[in-house]
Amino acid sequence: MLLHETSAGDLLTRAAAQGDLAEVKRLLCQERIHPDCLNHFGKTALQVMMFGSTPVASELLKQGACPNIQDSYGISPAHDAARMGFLDTLQVLVQYGADLNTPDASGSLPIHLALREGHIPVIAYLVSRSNLQHRDREGRTPPQLASMLDPNLAAILEQHGQKR
Repeated sequence: MLLHETSAGDLLTRAAAQGDLAEVKRLLCQERIHPDCLNHFGKTALQVMMFGSTPVASELLKQGACPNIQDSYGISPAHDAARMGFLDTLQVLVQYGADLNTPDASGSLPIHLALREGHIPVIAYLVSRSNLQHRDREGRTPPQLASMLDPNLAAILEQHGQKR
């Protein structure tokens, strides 16, 4: 039974990683594979999906995938989407209940990661949804990190933060 479950998880995560929406739908609906089924690396399809493929994220979430699943480093799909700059995927995750204020193992929220990578549209989206007083392991709040990295990022945080 465990071998079958692992094989199913491998099939679903492979399809999700390739952005193959038709295969993801087939596996979820026809093969009735649970959307949080683990592959042999212990990851779900939502954790390994092609992040530019928002339709795959939507389908997995619509079928019951957990938007807040974390790996052993505390990284959630929202952390990955923010770090990689995929605003559309992040918005879908939030629509299905992703918690943007859960830190990863380094104490970083998704906004910390978006700031480090300079993803301005993601930062603008996250600023009103994030705890701007949260400190990462280095003791930096998002505004402090922004000021340290680039004054333009700090201005974006300030500008969008006032619209709350």
